[in-house]
Amino acid sequence: MKNKIHMLFSLLLLGSLILTACGAPASPSAASGGDLSGTITISGAFALYPMMTVWADEFQKLHPNVQFDVQAGGAGKGLTDALSGSVDIGMISRAIKPEEEAKGAYWIPVTKDAVFPVISAQNPVAGDILAKGINQDTFKKIFITGEIKTWGEAVGKPEITDEIHVYTRSDSAGAADMWAQFSGGKAQADIQGIGVNREPALVDTVVKDPLGIGYSNLNSVFDLSTGNPVQGVVVPPIDINGNGQADTDEAYRTRSDAVNAVASGKYPSPPARFENLVTKGKPTGLVKTFIEWILTDGQQYLDQAGYVPLTPDQQAESLAKLK
Repeated sequence: MKNKIHMLFSLLLLGSLILTACGAPASPSAASGGDLSGTITISGAFALYPMMTVWADEFQKLHPNVQFDVQAGGAGKGLTDALSGSVDIGMISRAIKPEEEAKGAYWIPVTKDAVFPVISAQNPVAGDILAKGINQDTFKKIFITGEIKTWGEAVGKPEITDEIHVYTRSDSAGAADMWAQFSGGKAQADIQGIGVNREPALVDTVVKDPLGIGYSNLNSVFDLSTGNPVQGVVVPPIDINGNGQADTDEAYRTRSDAVNAVASGKYPSPPARFENLVTKGKPTGLVKTFIEWILTDGQQYLDQAGYVPLTPDQQAESLAKLK
């Protein structure tokens, strides 16, 4: 009798162990590298695209069975794709609007960067601009009201009559919204100028036009390998204190200058801003695990890629949004 009871107990214990081993799978956040699999689709802001490709590569090294499809196309496209379910994650380089939240946009800040003005290295008054900078009111009169029409007016030399050619984004872009807000407008539509589709084309257009002026994201303005502005680009200092000269902390000669200005808060916000990831509703499963990794281990890759990591408090706030 005792042997039968002992055998029955052993069978029950064995069955319990089998059920435990074959029960509900571990959540993705608890799974080891080989346990994660699936595809994450992402589209959106050019500003965040270079960083996202780094994150995708590093995450895939840890989890080889996870595949990524990452496409740039502008913040507007990223938001539309995320809300329509065309992609899992939208990259959005601006604040999320209440009406977008009402449609299900769930946003999580993951890093910070900024939009910078750009002119051609062949600009006829480039030397004056580098020495004096351009103040916020002048940017307003160039980009928003159109009151300043010549480069001579922009630098206080009325004898110079070369016309300013203003370029802006024709596609929906977070960078355009940020630059409009800094320049005294409210949104992208307030910027006057010639529309150019997509960020790379806007930068290229300004480089090729000695009389052009535009704006672009930090990582499109500065070369990652050299740390200098991309070939043919001059970054006008922003005369924040209005003293009529470009002080040391207002000049952005290198990528390090730009990143330090954003990180320290010396660069105005806007056009400095948080970069957000957007999902339709709170993220779950593999997508949630990936975003959690971005906010923790993934932050280590930001500095080397020219982005500004979140502060510990900002990091904690973003992680709390995933709970």
